[in-house]
Amino acid sequence: MRLSPFRSAILGCLIALAACGQAPDPLIDELPSMGDFRLGHVVLVTDNMQQVPPSRQATAEEWTAILGAEIDRRFSLYEGERLYHLGIAIEGYALAPPGIPLLVNPRSVLVLSVNVWDDALGVKLNTAAEQILVLEGSSRETAFIGSGIARTRDEQMQVLARNAARQIQRWMRENPTWFAIDPEAPPFRAAQVATDAAIRVETLPPPVDGMAN
Repeated sequence: MRLSPFRSAILGCLIALAACGQAPDPLIDELPSMGDFRLGHVVLVTDNMQQVPPSRQATAEEWTAILGAEIDRRFSLYEGERLYHLGIAIEGYALAPPGIPLLVNPRSVLVLSVNVWDDALGVKLNTAAEQILVLEGSSRETAFIGSGIARTRDEQMQVLARNAARQIQRWMRENPTWFAIDPEAPPFRAAQVATDAAIRVETLPPPVDGMAN
């Protein structure tokens, strides 16, 4: 039971988590500099994935599809000089079911373990897998009536996957020497204006600073 040390913390988050923000679409959000980074392979593993109740159901195939799409959406735009590969294990999840508004207002969570590989060197850059706890975040709709009522299961997964991709990037940027990131470099791309093609979760409020730190 690899997730058991995190079970009580996750359940606490589901019940008592204060309102947090969620990541905007990387196709319109400002993208920070990533130095030499260019995305190679993304390996998603679900062998030890656990569902932490209370939770809606989701299959391993569904998680790998939606998380893989959001990783590609955030990282595939970078065109650096070196290839890097991501190994991501989906350790566990909870997709909040309908709760009692104001009293029990659960949030969804996703637990990942992440590794980064340098293709040219053929080595893993982090000595131990980075454990990342991803929180669903809140919108005007979910703040009072709960995510399980205001969002469908697919919308919850979408928000978690997008937040996960952004948190993975933040962790990677905390290790600038891996990618030769210049801390003074301007953003890779400035924020764009949203279009009518934006998916539903992109219409929700912008993230609260510090949510994924």
